Amino acid sequence: MQRTPEQEAEQELLSKLVRQCIAGDPQAWQQLVVSQHRRIYAICYRFTGSSHDSEDLTQDVFIKLYKNLSSFDTQKGSFQTWITTLTRNLLVDHFRRTRLDRATDSMDATFDGEEDGVTMADRLADPRPSQEQHVAALELKVRVQAALKQLSPELREAVILRDLEDMDYKEIAQVLRIPEGTVKSRISRGRGELARLLQRIEGQVM
Repeated sequence: MQRTPEQEAEQELLSKLVRQCIAGDPQAWQQLVVSQHRRIYAICYRFTGSSHDSEDLTQDVFIKLYKNLSSFDTQKGSFQTWITTLTRNLLVDHFRRTRLDRATDSMDATFDGEEDGVTMADRLADPRPSQEQHVAALELKVRVQAALKQLSPELREAVILRDLEDMDYKEIAQVLRIPEGTVKSRISRGRGELARLLQRIEGQVM
C-alpha cells in the first residue's frame, strides 16, 4: 500500500519527535503522547470493550514506550507499526492474565476513541439516514458485534487490524509476527466466517 504525501510527512514528524525524545526533550515527549494517545486508546478499546481497562492499558503502553523508545529503529519500519506492535503485545499479556478473549465488542468502538465518534456500522449507513435507516444500522451493528464475538481471537485480531485500523498486510504481519501469507489467509477466513455468521443470525431474526 503506497503511502500518501500526508502519511509520509506524518511519519517524518513522528521520527523527528522520537529523536528529540531520546535526546531528552520533555516537550517532544508530550507532543508524541498527545499525537498517539487517541489512536492507542481506540485500539485498546476495540480489543477489550472496556473503557476502564482501555485507560489503564493505554497508560501502560506509554510507560513501556518511554522505557523502550531508544530501541526504535527508523530503518526497520514506521513508528506507528512499532507502537501498534507494542500495544498488541500488552493486550495479549493482559488477556492471558485475565483469561479473556483478545477482541470483543469491536463494532461498538469508535474509530477515534470518542464516545460519539463514527463506528464501523455507522460507516455502512447513509450520512443522512432516515429513521428507518438509522434503526436498520443499529440492528446491523448488534448483529455484526454478535458475529464478531463468535470468531476465534486470531481471526478477529486480523480483521480488526485490517478493516478497522486500515493497516496493510505487511504492517499486520510485522505486528502479529506471522508471514504475510498467513495474514491474508486469516483476513479472508475471518471475513468469510463473519459473513456466514451474519447470514445465520439474519436467519434467526427473520
